[in-house]
Amino acid sequence: MWAGEARVRHMFKWMSGSTDKQVEARKGAVSPGFMYHFPWESVGNYKYALYLPFMFVLATGQDDADDWCYHMMVIVVLRYLQAWVWNFLSRNHHISDKTRIQEKGVDFVQVDREDNWDDYIILQAYVASAVHLLPFLYCSNGVCHAYANFPLYDGKGLIKCLLIHMGPTEFIYYWLHRALHLHTLYAKYHSHHHASFVPEAVTGSVHPFMEHLMYTASFALPLIGTWLAGGASMAMFYAYLLGFDLLNMIGHCNFEIFPVWPFKYIPGLFYLLYTPSFHSLHHSKVHVNFCLFMPLYDWMYGTMDPNSWALFEKAASGVAVSHKAPHTVFLAHGTELLSVFHLPFMSRTFAAHPFKTHWLMYVFWPLTLPMLLVLRLVGRVFVADKHRLGDFNIQTWVTPAFAIEFFFKSQWERINGYIEGAILDADKAGVEVFGLGALNKNEALNGGGALFVKKHPNLRMRVVHGNTLTAAAVLQKIPQHTKSAFVLGATSKLGRAISLYLAARDVKVTMVTASRERYEAVVADCPAAARHNLVHSTEIKDGSDCDCWVVGRFLSAAEQAVAPAGTTFHQFVVPPLDELRKDCRYTSLPAFTLPKAAQGFKSCEMTMGRRNVHACHAGALVHSLEGWKHHEVGAIDPQRIDLTWEAAIKHGFALVPDPA
Repeated sequence: MWAGEARVRHMFKWMSGSTDKQVEARKGAVSPGFMYHFPWESVGNYKYALYLPFMFVLATGQDDADDWCYHMMVIVVLRYLQAWVWNFLSRNHHISDKTRIQEKGVDFVQVDREDNWDDYIILQAYVASAVHLLPFLYCSNGVCHAYANFPLYDGKGLIKCLLIHMGPTEFIYYWLHRALHLHTLYAKYHSHHHASFVPEAVTGSVHPFMEHLMYTASFALPLIGTWLAGGASMAMFYAYLLGFDLLNMIGHCNFEIFPVWPFKYIPGLFYLLYTPSFHSLHHSKVHVNFCLFMPLYDWMYGTMDPNSWALFEKAASGVAVSHKAPHTVFLAHGTELLSVFHLPFMSRTFAAHPFKTHWLMYVFWPLTLPMLLVLRLVGRVFVADKHRLGDFNIQTWVTPAFAIEFFFKSQWERINGYIEGAILDADKAGVEVFGLGALNKNEALNGGGALFVKKHPNLRMRVVHGNTLTAAAVLQKIPQHTKSAFVLGATSKLGRAISLYLAARDVKVTMVTASRERYEAVVADCPAAARHNLVHSTEIKDGSDCDCWVVGRFLSAAEQAVAPAGTTFHQFVVPPLDELRKDCRYTSLPAFTLPKAAQGFKSCEMTMGRRNVHACHAGALVHSLEGWKHHEVGAIDPQRIDLTWEAAIKHGFALVPDPA
């Protein structure tokens, strides 16, 4: 074992744990060294102002004969676009799951640490431009030569660039990389990169500033070497920088894109071009497969993992990871059109924060229309994300419909078709619990899921709307000493259950509904001893003397004005009320923080905070953990509210507190 390797392996094992100190270690290097941070790190997203000098030159028409600033900015845009494409491919489970290499998920810690993945693009644009602006790089026979005056294309020069990369650059990188795995350099710098045990497409560019300086110097050799050899062109910069990014992202994308047959039938190809599975072994074992893109040097110096070919074959054939059906599925749907960008495979950073529209997002609004068309053409539920909860694999699926569509009766048949198809597919695959989220379980749409259970009585899995826990969460926010409650949306699934529960607790419940028949149906379900606590109302003014409003429908400003000062609006309405009354309190939508056993969460559930999920989602997970064998569809059984609440708390779910 070469010097320092044992200590590196020990450090890697230490970092792979889950204590608080180890979680901190996964945020970056174990012991950050000199020039660890990028110079612009403290300014956050204002770093993008560093592109302004290039834009100024272009805007004022001061570019040089090489159109340098123009080409640099085009390359920058293409680098970002290519990164987005590979993020989309690697996170889109429909595309990448079949040849996935490592099954373990990515968490918020990794997403945050990799959020500055693009710093190298800024750095290299400036370094390349600085060299270009030098009056000369060398003088010979009295003639000074500047790094300038490039033709647009030189085919022989591209070949020279490739050969220089394959020789000096690959060789130097190999030994530099091995040196970075020595204990001191690893602790101060390279452990930052290896904190990502499961790489993503952009992981390959996530390194400390000092490390990037070393890499940039090494990777400049083909560009300057080709110029010295006579053959540099602007096409060389495009080909090398974009080609380098492409191979770097391929190596870290965590799914195998290459078939086996070319490597079998083209002699030596496996030593000239690495595969995603080859580099994945470097992240999982650390002390093997050090090459940049060419395994040749690992073979020459004895650091190639002997399982490299076997893992490649397994990944390429789709057997590297288990493809067993998830235990639990939760079915969500789109909200507003811009919510499509909140999907994990659309924007890794945006998805990792609660959904909130920003003025800049509206620039992309026109793109939502073709996306909506694509969703219509595809016409089926898709997998948005995968997680783990203890021993269970769980998944979030998405109905290809936006919230507004659920309010048009003409769309109900289509939407129910999506949901029914997903239920049947999940049942056939062996899913145990299928949770319906938000409007997917709308009472008018499908009776809270009862339509599907009635239509398919032989379902092996349980269909769950999760609203029993939602009702429990709303009720937990209502103080025990409450004597009266004003309930709007009182005959809805949740309103009915909350009203019955409060009435049984000897709370006077004023139920606001225009339908006497629906009110009497609720009364009929109430125990005789508590029926006197249910009062029918058709007027919003009847709530003027009650400071506990339980709200399950939209309230206008005029309606909110009826409530007395000091009222608390306990909400289960989507979207939440506009908080118009400064003298009143508004609870947030019922939500739960996931237990520690929940792993692999890297995106937020719409407006929920990190590791928080809507109460109905938590309800489906509790149903799974308890192993309950009944469907939870249709009306909520008030007698199960306390039981469900206690089960959630037992399994480590915590009610998300309301804002102070």
